[in-house]
Amino acid sequence: MENKTMNKRVYGILGISSIMGNWNADFSGYPKSTSDGNVFGSDKALKYPMKKMWDNEEQNVLYIKSLAFGEKGKDGSINLTPRTLKERYELLFGEDDLKDVKKVLTNLMTAVDVKNFGATFAEAGCNIAITGVVQIGQGFNKYIDTNAEEQDILSPFKDAKAKEKNEVKAKAKAKANNLSEDDIEVKDAQNSTLGTKITSNEAHYFYPFVINPLAYKELVDLGVTEGYTEEDYQNFKRTALVSATAFATNSKVGCENEFAVFVETQSDIYLPNLSEYVTFSKDEDEENKNIEDKDLKDIKDKNINVIDLKNLADILNDMSQQIKSVEIYYNPYTTKLANKDMKFAKYFNIITSKEVQ
Repeated sequence: MENKTMNKRVYGILGISSIMGNWNADFSGYPKSTSDGNVFGSDKALKYPMKKMWDNEEQNVLYIKSLAFGEKGKDGSINLTPRTLKERYELLFGEDDLKDVKKVLTNLMTAVDVKNFGATFAEAGCNIAITGVVQIGQGFNKYIDTNAEEQDILSPFKDAKAKEKNEVKAKAKAKANNLSEDDIEVKDAQNSTLGTKITSNEAHYFYPFVINPLAYKELVDLGVTEGYTEEDYQNFKRTALVSATAFATNSKVGCENEFAVFVETQSDIYLPNLSEYVTFSKDEDEENKNIEDKDLKDIKDKNINVIDLKNLADILNDMSQQIKSVEIYYNPYTTKLANKDMKFAKYFNIITSKEVQ
């Protein structure tokens, strides 16, 4: 198999905004946070919309939830259950023999999510671990005024057990007020509360990532893949720029791609997590600074997003001889970039993909 591995590394940042959405919840339903309260999103939260987009485009995606009807039970019931990893593999590749490890590896490397993120394929007789070319870190929220918001969700249907629940409450109320239970009216519910929807008022996540094509060098030598190609990289880049915006589920409406940096370097250049070298803040919109009418000023959105690139620019300018290109994508309608004087950098509208002068 011909080696088509691209001859460069890529370092970058992927920025996600969440306005009255919940980008990555923990098991309590609240936005995920560290023990000291810093809100962050996991790499899995960023990868999933990408995998979902590839799946919708009918590209082979192995590690994604896939449903099938189970066998009919003794009571005649048929359940809808997720496929196992082996069943998903068989569905994609039409093969159930896992004894030929080279064949399995070759198949795995044709799945777009495995080609980018790697895989752990642990099935009987075939235990494979692949370190992905694309490594994505944890995306920390850099907006200091993030708060969780709660909304009760009501059902349009009556709760069948509501009267029983209200009887228990009525007995407790009667006892607390020294009343007879007959004196407390027990009402059937008109609506039932299904639960609580939790969102962030506003959050801005910044994920670091690195693409190291040489991670597949051994697999290329084994003849199971042509390597991580320029085409693979462009597919990742295209998807990374829009997948969060495209993934419009109930909790993810309001979550959008708002910022991205792609730094292409020589293959032997090593950079730190670039997300640590940008800052996020709010600033008064220049157009609104001179508005004297208080009511009008309150109505207009006078706060705009500011992403400061000073430290990032200092690093990249000092290493300009080893850098092939720098592309920065942002939303010019809501965001301005500060200290963006970078050699060779090109700036693009993240919504239209058109270059911004």
